Amino acid sequence: MAASAEVRRIVIENCAIATVDAGDTEYASGHVVVADNRIESLGAGGAPEGLENVVRRIDATGHLVTPGLVNTHHHFYQWITRGLATDHNLFNWLVALYPTWARIDERMVSAAAQGSLAMMARGGVTTAMDHHYVFPQGSGDLSGAVIRAARGMGVRFTLARGSMDRSEKDGGLPPDFAVETLEGALAATEATVDEHHDPSFGAMTQVAVAPCSPFSVSTELMRQGAELARRKGVRLHTHGSETVEEEQFCKELFGMGPTEYFESTGWLGEDVWMAHCVHMNDSDIAAFARTKTGVAHCPSSNARLAAGIARVPDMLAAGVPVGLGVDGTASNESGELHTELRNALLINRLGAHREAALNARQALRLGTYGGAQVLGRAAEIGSLEPGKLADLVLWKLDTLAHASIADPVTALVFGAAAPVTLSLVGGEPVVENGRLLHVDEDAIARATREEAQRLARIAAQA
Repeated sequence: MAASAEVRRIVIENCAIATVDAGDTEYASGHVVVADNRIESLGAGGAPEGLENVVRRIDATGHLVTPGLVNTHHHFYQWITRGLATDHNLFNWLVALYPTWARIDERMVSAAAQGSLAMMARGGVTTAMDHHYVFPQGSGDLSGAVIRAARGMGVRFTLARGSMDRSEKDGGLPPDFAVETLEGALAATEATVDEHHDPSFGAMTQVAVAPCSPFSVSTELMRQGAELARRKGVRLHTHGSETVEEEQFCKELFGMGPTEYFESTGWLGEDVWMAHCVHMNDSDIAAFARTKTGVAHCPSSNARLAAGIARVPDMLAAGVPVGLGVDGTASNESGELHTELRNALLINRLGAHREAALNARQALRLGTYGGAQVLGRAAEIGSLEPGKLADLVLWKLDTLAHASIADPVTALVFGAAAPVTLSLVGGEPVVENGRLLHVDEDAIARATREEAQRLARIAAQA
């Protein structure tokens, strides 16, 4: 950190604080001092006297400060196909929507990414992630469009550069022109890593290798994708064990269940995280725990598509890293991660563990530190500790929606969606009084509506 005379400080005082550190330290009324892009100090009571170069001092009475939320699974392009196939299970939903998704282009993806990012950022997300795997021929620079949208929003971002090489002619779902060849997918993924991945502390953009799913890619793409990721030193992401049908598919095609298949192709390890993992038996969970393979839990999407209830309490008890994901907004139309805190808690209480499944603080940990673990960034973000990046959120909890709930963490998780008064990413404001600072929300709304209509016209004419 620079010398004291050069540091710009933001001081936040008179707020409740949930640090989500290893000891779940909390302060009923405390302070946070941000120096440039990092947390300098925090604790009970007022900030230390004599701080130099304080450029902003915030009286946060009535607020809770938490780490910024970390989203671990999303498909931004789906923003322009929201509200379709609303009564379908996963397979029928995919069959219904792939003909439309196969017509996306760079302009559509740019607008959809801005819409997806805007809704997350407004709701306290400071680190976003997108698993983009649909690359129709001639559609333009889709990865670049997504990355530019994240940079324009001011949030930290991981692009999971996806791919598919199993089309209709191979027994897959996407049209032939909407998938890549094995060689093309690997080359494009490596080029994306080379151009955009930043491995440094505090990076704003990182890239992961992310073939779509066992039933949409070849075994060679899975195996060579894992080799590519490890050669480049980046993380690996895919969908896993989302439905009962996926397990049947793997057994019929590969002679083994999804977890065994993943292990056989090099897809278990502390550099890997899977989306969903709804249908996991005890041995599957043990394999994930043994290898420290992470899970992106997407409770609203799992419910929307009737996929089932993931065994999150059992995963956590075994030591599996678990974070939260919005998933694509064609299966979670709200597109807001802070609602997933509540839904994770409530849906898991419908499972075998009932009221003991998750509590409010465990849900908050899933959405913050758990997500940082899954993305491989727990040393930088996910908890409020001196030296970590100043990615944090001030939640307003003194309005009618929360005023009679004494415990602020309970209010945040169990209560209605709390307004975001301030969101910082690396000490820089992204949201202020519920409004995004770097983009025009109304313009984004218009653009996404227009692109959704354009996509619907193109798909109808196909």
